[in-house]
Amino acid sequence: MAGGRRILVHDYSGHPFQVQLSRCLAARGNRVRHIHSESFQTPKGDLKKRCDDPLGLEIAGVFLDDVFRKDSFFKRRAQEVEIGRLVAAQVRRFRPEIVLSSNAPLDTQAVIYKATRAIGAKFVFWLQDIYSEAIGRILPRKLPLIGSLVAKRYHKLEYELLRRSDHIVAITDDFLPILEGNGLSRRRVSVIENWAPLDELSHAGTRHTEAKGRPIRAVYAGTLGYKHNPDILLSAAKALPVEIEVFSEGRVAGELLQRAITEGITNLHVRPWVPFSELPAVLAEADILIAMIEGDAGIFSVPSKVLTYLCFARPVLAAIPKGNLARRILEREQAGLVSDPRDHASFVTNFQRLVESAELRRTLGVNGRAYADRTFDIDRIADRFEEIFRNLTLTELQAI
Repeated sequence: MAGGRRILVHDYSGHPFQVQLSRCLAARGNRVRHIHSESFQTPKGDLKKRCDDPLGLEIAGVFLDDVFRKDSFFKRRAQEVEIGRLVAAQVRRFRPEIVLSSNAPLDTQAVIYKATRAIGAKFVFWLQDIYSEAIGRILPRKLPLIGSLVAKRYHKLEYELLRRSDHIVAITDDFLPILEGNGLSRRRVSVIENWAPLDELSHAGTRHTEAKGRPIRAVYAGTLGYKHNPDILLSAAKALPVEIEVFSEGRVAGELLQRAITEGITNLHVRPWVPFSELPAVLAEADILIAMIEGDAGIFSVPSKVLTYLCFARPVLAAIPKGNLARRILEREQAGLVSDPRDHASFVTNFQRLVESAELRRTLGVNGRAYADRTFDIDRIADRFEEIFRNLTLTELQAI
């Protein structure tokens, strides 16, 4: 490990590609502790220590004493602060030189930032979502009396954290004008687009052959929340002779299942999340993969599930706002058919086009996989992160 850095990578959600980065950094001689929240309910990546993992890699989850309350703003905030304290304890014990923190709610991120500064480490804000933009759109509707005041508080907190960070990694160029408009210099921001762990996902990705005589099978796998529009799935299930399978959990998924039952929709099925080890088989057996995001979420959120889908050589059927990076990728690479989130008719029309043309499905799928092969090279991606870390170290030495 001589010459390597001590790096704490925090991914609140436990997504697949962040832990892949941690594995790659550790394989290069760094000492890496990868921290995630076990209590946050979302599909997870491969977060178990493997027999072939580098010696310098540690993976640890933090746990709350109670079930995470996504549906209660005040309880959720208290739990997010508590998760921040648990991660901060990991920072103090591990004493990294660099903390790279992603997907953390702002109250969580603030506690981690404070702990990082207390031990004299560098803090890199991996900006996956601009949370205050989302909060400003959603919270005033949910909390009419105090929502606007709370949204202002989070806007101030987010940009204070960003300004005080040693560096920002943004996942899309779309964030740059927003950051610059809030007083952040572009010199302190690197854009590294998200990716998917191609080798871990695609071993089953090209072996699927469509069985004649059975309905086309479409799959949505991932979180269903405020920024998604599950009604569009009900419209498609009513209109087309297809099988739609939704692998998700939580309140919105439960409501979708109940509506399907109430309305007698028998070709839409809601099932629990599958473990990461089983995800390749589930996605590889689909004919079409579905992604959705609401219109007012397009500025601040990029659905990473689209990148996962591209590994499987399947066409992506998407309802994503114009201007969103995931939509631009699908349209530019001709890897899927995309409509606006509230345009149910166009979504159903695109769905029907895919159902009726095996050649179109094949062409779009092949194009998507070609993009993944060109883009999801973890070594090149890790090079970008290590360059950021190296520059932070050089800046510190020059200041001495």
